[in-house]
Amino acid sequence: MKLYGATLSGHTHRVRLFLSLLKLPYEFVEIDMRARQNRSPEHLARNPFGEVPVLEDGELTLADSTAILVYLASRYDDSGRWLPREPVAAARVQQWLSTASGKIAYGPCAARLVTVFGAPLDHERAKDISTRLFDVLERELAGRRYVLGEHASIADVAAFSYIEHAPEGGVSLKPYPNIRSWLANVRALPGFVAMPATQAGVAPETPEAPEAA
Repeated sequence: MKLYGATLSGHTHRVRLFLSLLKLPYEFVEIDMRARQNRSPEHLARNPFGEVPVLEDGELTLADSTAILVYLASRYDDSGRWLPREPVAAARVQQWLSTASGKIAYGPCAARLVTVFGAPLDHERAKDISTRLFDVLERELAGRRYVLGEHASIADVAAFSYIEHAPEGGVSLKPYPNIRSWLANVRALPGFVAMPATQAGVAPETPEAPEAA
């Protein structure tokens, strides 16, 4: 497998994290977004939108981070742990994938795009969306180790990267102990790999360990 992406992209990190959790070997190809390598003819042939990440697996070329997570779970996880087959659990996962592509993208992702990359977006609006999202997630994660309960799924993988790095976008995680405990549980998964932090936004916040189960 070959993964085209950007090291500081949370969308890319979702896929790198999941590949590591699945212990799947792959080659990583850095796409320099500042140098507009994502607009090169070669990359546009992989993804006409010029986005990252893009996964190549044999004859398959697949873009969109959440679609890649679904593919990898369906193709390489025979246990069904990461993408449950039970209808209600599968629907719950899809809800979180939609949140990752919606409120997370327009909230903590967008806020970080402003502070880290200088994107011409409405920073205050992105922070407001983040706060309203985190207020809901704080309640949703009460008493849960992971999104679905006791077992991690691709819902956790899809949501993790931009929430973990929300402080870089100027959105504090201090008011959200349940979210911080959930983040710590994801970090404790065997095979976890971190996305590099930047010095943007507010001062880094010290993660808190989850309470003992």
